[in-house]
Amino acid sequence: MQRKEALDILHSKLKKKNLVKHSLACEIGMKRIAEYLGEDADLWGLAGLLHDIDYEEIEDAEEHGKKGASFLKGKLDDKVVKAIERHTGYIEPKSTMDIALYALDPLTGLIIAAMLMHPSKTLAEIDTKFVLKKFKQKGFARGANREQILACEKISIPLDDFVNIVLKAMQEINEELTG
Repeated sequence: MQRKEALDILHSKLKKKNLVKHSLACEIGMKRIAEYLGEDADLWGLAGLLHDIDYEEIEDAEEHGKKGASFLKGKLDDKVVKAIERHTGYIEPKSTMDIALYALDPLTGLIIAAMLMHPSKTLAEIDTKFVLKKFKQKGFARGANREQILACEKISIPLDDFVNIVLKAMQEINEELTG
């Protein structure tokens, strides 16, 4: 599947602007993590882009990921479909791609929350140190599961590096994410 087709699917399945922006953040983050690990950036990007396509359709949180994976089966590489199915943690993430998406998903939200707390309120102005400071504050962005983000260490990416890679990736598409 090419990115254009994936974007068409994304826009047909997700109507909320913030979910589309989150998906774009996950796409660019997954691409840069793939590059860091020497993996196929375009393939990993598709996992990030399409991981939440069932979000507006599901009622039971445990079904999130499963419905999207079922819809994408046969349209995408099986590795991508499995990563999408497993990104919530209800089914254990196993592959490197699975774990990367599982860890990255809440990190993008933490980064956006950190941006909103920064005096500049701009993605371009925050740095890794600022995000890590917010990461350590237990009461900050409670929905961003810290244990889930720390899964990055299971794929041999230290937390500082993981945050730095994903933050820099999101800054690349600052206009799309904040406009």
